[in-house]
Amino acid sequence: MRIPSNKIKDIVKFFKEELQDLYDEREVKSFVNLVMQEFTGLDYTQLLMSDDKTVSESVMLKIKFAINDLKVYKPVQYILGKTIFYDLGFIVNPSVLIPRPETEELVHWIISDYKNNLNFIDIIDIGTGSGCIPVALKSNLELSKVFAIDISKDALKVAELNALKNQMDIQFRLLDIFETEKWSQLPMFDIVVSNPPYVCESEKEQMQANVLEYEPHLALFVDNDNPLIYYNIIADFAREKLKPSGCLYFEINESLAYETIELLEAKGFFKSEIRKDMQGKNRFIKSVY
Repeated sequence: MRIPSNKIKDIVKFFKEELQDLYDEREVKSFVNLVMQEFTGLDYTQLLMSDDKTVSESVMLKIKFAINDLKVYKPVQYILGKTIFYDLGFIVNPSVLIPRPETEELVHWIISDYKNNLNFIDIIDIGTGSGCIPVALKSNLELSKVFAIDISKDALKVAELNALKNQMDIQFRLLDIFETEKWSQLPMFDIVVSNPPYVCESEKEQMQANVLEYEPHLALFVDNDNPLIYYNIIADFAREKLKPSGCLYFEINESLAYETIELLEAKGFFKSEIRKDMQGKNRFIKSVY
């Protein structure tokens, strides 16, 4: 189908009609606002007041392409190439996971714990992806030196761009956390944080198409037979690289919260605390070593 005209009101009407059977009304409204603002420069209020305003053919084409992408469940963040995380702008593409609101809660927990700290702190984020965690931490904890590692060269390129975009000095390293012989290349840390892959293969059928078809599976899924594989190795890393009374922070699979606590306590961690996310699910753990 073609958009009836290049008037804002016709474009918005077409946009909503094309997506109404695929998404709920709230999502469609959000997509319309995000896409229209990106390509026309008009926010929601301005759109309402610009019914008869027209846009160029090139802008119409960009909007039509975005609608087509949304119809095959491509995430709007990948369509626009950007997102917001902890009030900061981030570049995203299919090389990295789209930062989630839950991860903002993890970042907020760390910031709250250290915002009144008067000493320099060393932080490392393991499996950094887009770099959202280290950039947000560095932005809010000025007395910090932040490292971030990832196994993916493509992800690190995005993370480095995001650090540059937000003018944050982050030390990025290409490193597979399972290569234990390379841990010695890194300094000691006050904080180890990670949002590692934690979705079991058996949980795939519960996930939405936009996640399954577009986001990197390497950053999402773990084998059913060893779902805590990343927590185990990162805990070993933390035992070796945390300073005295250093803290380990994890985002976790809600169904494996207590198994994760048992794993940590067996390795000598203590004062373990589970926190729920905004949905009331067990989502985060903090442990001291």
